Amino acid sequence: MDYVLRKAKATDTIRIEELFVEMLKAIYHTDDVESYETGYLDKFFLDKEDWICVAEYENNVVAFLSIEVHRDEDYIYLDDLSVAEEYRNKGIGTKLINAAEKYAEEIGIVKIAFHIEKANKDAYRLYSRLGYSEDVDEGNRIRMNKSIK
Repeated sequence: MDYVLRKAKATDTIRIEELFVEMLKAIYHTDDVESYETGYLDKFFLDKEDWICVAEYENNVVAFLSIEVHRDEDYIYLDDLSVAEEYRNKGIGTKLINAAEKYAEEIGIVKIAFHIEKANKDAYRLYSRLGYSEDVDEGNRIRMNKSIK
């Protein structure tokens, strides 16, 4: 499968929101989910350190990963990762995470952290396979992290 990873543009917002809702429906097994609050994604399009990496296949965004830089504590936070259902298990999520790790190295950040819902077993397996480990159990979710060196 030939797909391209690239930095998201503001014109990708609607598709990113659709993928976010698809992710929530898959995790919680319900259609009763809501998208981001209006304007939430704007911070990723300001040409600062935070950004969204998208995977594009045949000119369609099929996956995304939001990447937030927290210089105050020297880590990158992976906020949301979503791959369209028909493109799952094809290595796209791994490539997005690898892109975030490469970015961390490029900007001198040594740690990546994120939260996953305990109900999201597929995400847990993916991150564990990529070397991430549990950091804090927060009830319904787990914070995981990895040192990048």
